[in-house]
Amino acid sequence: MFRKNMELELLIEDIGVNGEGIGKAEGAAFFVKDTVIGDRVLVKIMKMKKHYGYARLLKVLSPSPYRAEPMCSCYRQCGGCQLQVLDYMQQLQYKEKKVRNNLERIGGFRIEETENDRQGILFHPIIGMEEPFFYRNKAQFPVGTNKDGRIITGFYAARSHHIISNRKCFLGVGVNEQILTIVISFMEQYRIFPYDEESGKGLVRHVLIRYGFATQEIMVCLVINGCGLPQSEKLVEELQKLPGMASIMLNVNQKNTNVILGERMINLWGRDYITDYIGNIQYQISPLSFYQVNPVQTKKLYETALDYACLTGNEIVWDLYCGIGTISLFLAQKAKHVFGVEIIASAIEDARNNANINGIENVEFFVGKAEEILPQWYEREKLRADVIVVDPPRKGCDMKCLETIVKMQPERVVYVSCDSATLARDLKYLCGQGYQIREVQPVDMFPQTTHVETCVLLGRK
Repeated sequence: MFRKNMELELLIEDIGVNGEGIGKAEGAAFFVKDTVIGDRVLVKIMKMKKHYGYARLLKVLSPSPYRAEPMCSCYRQCGGCQLQVLDYMQQLQYKEKKVRNNLERIGGFRIEETENDRQGILFHPIIGMEEPFFYRNKAQFPVGTNKDGRIITGFYAARSHHIISNRKCFLGVGVNEQILTIVISFMEQYRIFPYDEESGKGLVRHVLIRYGFATQEIMVCLVINGCGLPQSEKLVEELQKLPGMASIMLNVNQKNTNVILGERMINLWGRDYITDYIGNIQYQISPLSFYQVNPVQTKKLYETALDYACLTGNEIVWDLYCGIGTISLFLAQKAKHVFGVEIIASAIEDARNNANINGIENVEFFVGKAEEILPQWYEREKLRADVIVVDPPRKGCDMKCLETIVKMQPERVVYVSCDSATLARDLKYLCGQGYQIREVQPVDMFPQTTHVETCVLLGRK
């Protein structure tokens, strides 16, 4: 009988949905973080249920041929890169299998193995990256103190607000480390204290950095628990020396909350935005803008969505959950007219502005919930749609939204998803209402993590 704190040897035979290794002993399955398929390991049981348990890795007795040496020394403590210890080609196989399994088990779909049988679903191999590190154009670093009272910045340990001190994240751009060093030196020199969550005292909460991969423009935004930053001109003077520095901002957040950014912005120097491109579309990005964090893979994902939309210049397209208009503006290049819907008002402001700076006139944006705006326009205006594109949050599409899509009967639906489980659930509903899946394309937007994006084309039966 297994019990808590017992040690045992396991052979890791599979990987769970959150990237943890799975080994079996006497009919019980054990989930072990930081292990990969093929590892023989010594573990300690931390929690035991009837038929499964959770265990902590004590020692790798015999490493798997798929095990990789993590680049980051904080890998195990941080928990942000759940798969960094797994060879990248195996990461891609894991993510492809994850999407496939969810479609089969949750959606009940039959996935074809080859492209020869076009009667079934065509499942394309996942699109990976040539360089699966240093791909993030955005980073948010909490600021605090260590046990010796020294100012540190880094990332929260998994499921906690304990900061793991680290200025060099191997997912972010190299200039992040230089910026954090400048900020910490400035705080130390002028005795500016980091925010303390327990007492509510201290000034600097987070350092937000955004970087334009195409333009090489840099934004630095300090999130502060106050209305100003003492000696801010000294910080500006140092940050200005970095090539590409375009925007230095403050964000005021005086609430006792886990939400990182407040609503009020203060411009210290430069513009209040940076610019970047995805393909030939230019975007202005503010500290509050939602913008995909991996521009290299975003271009591939949106090109897939545009290809699946199969536009000839005569189509009316609705883009639901449109954000700052990233997909909408891609679609507008080949559509007759595009309507974008997004609940966040500031995102719609950005979307309209991005349309203006690109000279795109055949696009309109609405503020509101997709599940409310779409039915209103359909029922009141009887507005048709040839193609509907959805890119919902992790929870998937609202049922009212799905019902209206079915009523509007577009020829094609393009579903972009960041969670293949809710994707499979929504596809099951749509395919029960007269649609069928034609193609599936997974895209590795977040290497070293368990997350995977998927683009799906549905057509009417």
